[in-house]
Amino acid sequence: MWRLRIACDDKWPGLIEECADAIAAIRPDHKVGRAQALGCTMVHGSWKHWPCVFPQHAPGKKHERRIVLESWQQEIVDEHPRRFVRGLMHSDGSRGLNRIRRRDGQGFYEYPRYLFANTSRDIVGLMTTTLDQLENPWKSHAKRQPDVLSQSAISISRKAAVARMDTFVGPEY
Repeated sequence: MWRLRIACDDKWPGLIEECADAIAAIRPDHKVGRAQALGCTMVHGSWKHWPCVFPQHAPGKKHERRIVLESWQQEIVDEHPRRFVRGLMHSDGSRGLNRIRRRDGQGFYEYPRYLFANTSRDIVGLMTTTLDQLENPWKSHAKRQPDVLSQSAISISRKAAVARMDTFVGPEY
């Protein structure tokens, strides 16, 4: 029997509920469990078919193996691209203010933007492909980590693009 465990930050009780609801929607005849850990709640469900639902699961680190959607998964993403982006943003993204020093040195200006970062270039690629499908512009960034792993990151910062994202990403609550 396989157990799907998702660690949810206790700061976002609404997302914990959504996570539990999603697992329950897949397995309505089974109990969704919760286990408290330091600063987070582990939402979990047991089922022998979790590897069928998540065929990307494999031993090792996700950034060291290919993460590619199966055709049936891609069909779901194509049908619900906003929900997919929302899930990725709530998992590995944030919305905040970017503060930039003015070129004339006379203070700063700020603007809202979304940032998404993941060590797996494949996962970032899934995000950017879906943003392209939504015709939502993004910009690529690369960060160097102390252990020399390359982390891929993107930002969505154009005013109209941020406003569009606000309509379907919503707050982490």
